[in-house]
Amino acid sequence: MGEFTINKEKVLQALSTVEEPDLKKDLVTLGMIQDIEIGVNQVRFTVVLTTPACPLKELIRRNCEAAIHEHLSPDVEVIIKLTANVTSTRQSGPIIPGVKNVIAISSGKGGVGKSTVTANLAMALHRSGASVGIIDADISGPSIPVMFGAENMQPTITPKDGKNYINPIRQYGIKMISIGFLTPPDSAVVWRGPMASQALKQFFADTDWGDLDYLLIDLPPGTSDIHLTLVQTVPVTGAVIVTTPQKVALADAIKGSQMFRQPQINVPILGVIENMAWFTPEEMPDHQYHIFGKGGGQLLADKFDVPLLGQIPLVQGIREAGDEGRPAVMDINPIVNDAFRDAAESLAQQVAIRNATKEKTQAVEIQV
Repeated sequence: MGEFTINKEKVLQALSTVEEPDLKKDLVTLGMIQDIEIGVNQVRFTVVLTTPACPLKELIRRNCEAAIHEHLSPDVEVIIKLTANVTSTRQSGPIIPGVKNVIAISSGKGGVGKSTVTANLAMALHRSGASVGIIDADISGPSIPVMFGAENMQPTITPKDGKNYINPIRQYGIKMISIGFLTPPDSAVVWRGPMASQALKQFFADTDWGDLDYLLIDLPPGTSDIHLTLVQTVPVTGAVIVTTPQKVALADAIKGSQMFRQPQINVPILGVIENMAWFTPEEMPDHQYHIFGKGGGQLLADKFDVPLLGQIPLVQGIREAGDEGRPAVMDINPIVNDAFRDAAESLAQQVAIRNATKEKTQAVEIQV
């Protein structure tokens, strides 16, 4: 078969046999094929993925090549460009109009490393090519400024359209705002519930976030006014539950997660991340010691019928990096990098599936 028998219709026909593995529909129906160009015995086109962190991008590329070779000609050269346009169910409104997905990072109890997971998920998503922001709403201990080496930074204010907007701090490519930025690092401030809720509303309504693919919200442990304020202020795409393998942590995580599932709140749980899943000494990367028990994250995921997005090992370097003011994925430890990259890809994958299959989340209107 020569170049004369290849046309755009035939290319689309061939590619309509390729299924997007998560969304279970073909790439053409999903509108993921663009910019088809036919050359001499050559086909070029772009596949628009649902996220740059797509873990299946190479599988999709191979399947597209195979479909062209099978349905058109085994000799045609196939040149595929992969780009991404992160999906969203949010409609542009007056609050955070350019933010595609708001993701709550939650835990049942403190001390499970929720802020560490938030910081490193953000960096891993950013490294994949996504634009990412963090709101640190954890009044019990705003850790994000420390983990990003930004505890002494102060957000600036810019007037726009007759209103003053807070500019998020930018560090390592991540936009962030934290309750910690509002108080001097060495002074204790007692945040009453209404004060913290008002601050969170400002972080949404009065902050110039610009365009973001993912805005991660680092929530306080348990459930509180902050959680209710979050779901009342903006439509939340979904929640991630962080736990450790212990029974005590699981019991608390189950209680904390039930809030998102209440009918009037109805925020989808995207999955579970098990932190401190095992201890791995730096000098013995193949050894795993399950010092906090085993399989707890999977049990929790099974209970909620959601995926286990990732298991993060307890590695000394993760704690050291956070204390030194940089998320651990910026270092070169492959165990840490692989764990957070896999978790970030799984999260991005679940966001895309959720956006394709579920109704958009409504901001909650709770009658008092």
